[in-house]
Amino acid sequence: MNITCFDDLIATARTQPTPQTLLMVFVDVELPPDASPDERIRFEQEQGGALTPRMCLDRAAAELADWTALAAEADQQSPAWRMVMATALSGREGQTATTEFIEQALNRMVMGVHQGQIQGFLTFDRQGQTVYIA
Repeated sequence: MNITCFDDLIATARTQPTPQTLLMVFVDVELPPDASPDERIRFEQEQGGALTPRMCLDRAAAELADWTALAAEADQQSPAWRMVMATALSGREGQTATTEFIEQALNRMVMGVHQGQIQGFLTFDRQGQTVYIA
């Protein structure tokens, strides 16, 4: 599976044998207040910074039209985001995941972002293109 953009994620999720819910945490990149002079310089060069969750969304893969529609919806709720971290949550027995399970998973995602544990997420920029974070 080669996902190069958010629309690839939607398409892949729709082909899975169980219903998929896409979980998304929209984040901004900020300079921490205790940043060192070197960190400040790197941040000005658009390198480094701290990921700050701004909002969460969940959508059944079947409900998502495309990246453009999702980004427009996100901008209506809060335009203060630079990237989105995403993952898919499988349903069971032909049904999408329960609301409770989705909320728990989103809470774990937000905690993961706060703790810098993002290796299990796909990251996309505001144009819906995959971003690789080292």
